[in-house]
Amino acid sequence: MKKIPPSYLSSRFERQLPLIGHEGQKKLENSTILIAGAGGLGSPAATYLALAGIGELIIVDDDRIQESNLNRQFLHAAASVGLQKVYSAEATLGSLAPDTSVVAYPGRIDEGSADRLVADADVVIDALDNYETRFILHESAWNADIPFIHGAIEGFSGQMTSILPGQSPCLSCLIPAAPPGGKVPVIGAVAGVIGSIQAMEAIKYLTGTGSMISGRLFLWDGQAGRSEFLTIGKRKNCPVCSYKGDNE
Repeated sequence: MKKIPPSYLSSRFERQLPLIGHEGQKKLENSTILIAGAGGLGSPAATYLALAGIGELIIVDDDRIQESNLNRQFLHAAASVGLQKVYSAEATLGSLAPDTSVVAYPGRIDEGSADRLVADADVVIDALDNYETRFILHESAWNADIPFIHGAIEGFSGQMTSILPGQSPCLSCLIPAAPPGGKVPVIGAVAGVIGSIQAMEAIKYLTGTGSMISGRLFLWDGQAGRSEFLTIGKRKNCPVCSYKGDNE
């Protein structure tokens, strides 16, 4: 992992150092975050985490860039259509934040790879676009006691919550079964809002600053200009978290 020179640290991060301190900045520098998805949510999440000084980002995505991605996935340029998303993301982040190490993994997240992918992560960012993969990755993160920051978008709206193993309800408590799949319409700025909040949650967790959006679901309606929080309850007999005694 690359080290940030002290002189570079003090100048680049001078606007955030008064908020998280040098110790907080060192925690970011020494942290590894797994970002599952290099698309709409992954673009703002990865960008703001790299700009904040995260030491290492592991970015996982097996897709190639399509022209229809470009209304929201600003890690990729029009000239990059057809390329693997993870390598395009690696190049973009390298130009924005050269001291952040980016590990590009152009593979699929499945039951055979999820445990290995989360093993070195301090936080997992859920920037996925399908729930089957979400559930697999979430269970691996839960079993490894790694925070899982969930985000999802559709249309003008989005949602997010931070799953803290042993402290909050899990994702399966919130969403017992996968909703119907398929392509959904989305305004690009919605991904920017939710992905940025996911990055903020990771920064707060790593630096111990503020209160996490945990045990609550943040809902943002961009069309109505309204946001709200819903309390998430633990689900009795949840197949993921009830075996740990959370519902006893």
